[in-house]
Amino acid sequence: MGEMIEVCRSSVQTWECDVMGHMNVQFYVAHATSGVAAMGNVIGLGPSKLRDQGLRLRAINHHIRFLREMRPGAPFYAMGGLTAATHNKLRFLVEIRNTVSDDVMATLSGDAVLSNPSGTALTNFPGEAIEKAAALLVDLPTHAAPRGLSLAKEPKALKIGDSKAQQLIPIYQAMVKDADCDADGYMMNRLYIGHISDGIPNMLAATRGEDRSSMGNVGGAALEYRTYYTKRPQAGDIIAVRSGLIGISEKAYTWGHWMFDLESGETIATAEAVAISMDLEVRKAIPIPDDLRMKLKKLLIE
Repeated sequence: MGEMIEVCRSSVQTWECDVMGHMNVQFYVAHATSGVAAMGNVIGLGPSKLRDQGLRLRAINHHIRFLREMRPGAPFYAMGGLTAATHNKLRFLVEIRNTVSDDVMATLSGDAVLSNPSGTALTNFPGEAIEKAAALLVDLPTHAAPRGLSLAKEPKALKIGDSKAQQLIPIYQAMVKDADCDADGYMMNRLYIGHISDGIPNMLAATRGEDRSSMGNVGGAALEYRTYYTKRPQAGDIIAVRSGLIGISEKAYTWGHWMFDLESGETIATAEAVAISMDLEVRKAIPIPDDLRMKLKKLLIE
């Protein structure tokens, strides 16, 4: 087996943090995206080479475990490796670690492919790249493995007018802005999960009757996410997120999210997330009140 290599080093910026006081989920994806690019460079697929060939190395899904909070100012670095490398897919692992304690703060794993910028045409990895990838092959550690979510089956794509979709709660809708897009004009991967995060206050309002801006020291945090990117929206496209509760336990909720292209009505991304309510003063999870749990169980969808 090979070894993990350093693929990113930075610190948590205030503008990367949300109302919970910790780094927002989308920036974990952003740093993992940098990590995948760094691994691509090591196996001979550097950015200039890919540009010359009209190809892009991009993640088509992510599984994320959030293990510890990352607060403003925290220094971190990321280690990257590959858990599999085939002619059409690289399975990557990125660990984000605190620079001082060396604690693993989060893990992001998933599949990366070679494609044209729009993602509509895939290309096999060169044999030379697969040979070099052997030096990065590692085993998936236990702390990066799925815990509250299953990766065995991808969530079903829906059309926004389907009866199943009509059961979902509208939590976000907006036009994709130029600033949301990469150099090719397509929405950056971090904003799929970022816009879902933007919609969570609307989800709380619809399911719990709560206004997050007036909840005092009660907030929330994601523990685990899985996301699948099926289409790449462009600047000017209108996207909408619909969500539903698919599981609930003593302290945790599991939500399903579907992102749609509002013009075509097609699913462009799906996600599942395990989240908790959190006391923002002691920074610990708090149980779901019994009366609220009973209310929420009535909202469970298949």
